[in-house]
Amino acid sequence: MAEGTGPAHRETSGIREDPVAGIQRNTGSVVVSLAGELDLYNAHAVREALLACCEEAPERLIVDLSAVKFIDSTALGVLIEARTRLANRRGFLLAAPGLETRRALEISGLDRHFSVHESLELALSAVL
Repeated sequence: MAEGTGPAHRETSGIREDPVAGIQRNTGSVVVSLAGELDLYNAHAVREALLACCEEAPERLIVDLSAVKFIDSTALGVLIEARTRLANRRGFLLAAPGLETRRALEISGLDRHFSVHESLELALSAVL
């Protein structure tokens, strides 16, 4: 096995990656880009970022999931909590989930409760 590619390396490398890749503010919209593996170990960072953005009361809060490789139930719970904190819950949108993230949303049934869009562009232009 090559150095730095075993199971122990994958565990620690996922923890070190910042789950909040960026936050962009445009007229009435906030886009929070998440990345890597979202789980129990870094859900607190995602929660802090999303709740801080909710406090700004944007018309639209988009969570860009395009760079997320894995999401567990703890991180899904953070998305639910953030959505409940936004005054206009219809303004909470998920964008560009990959195959694994989409599967987690479908298995949990959350794809029926969240507004999920194929791309960030579609989420930005969605009618609320």
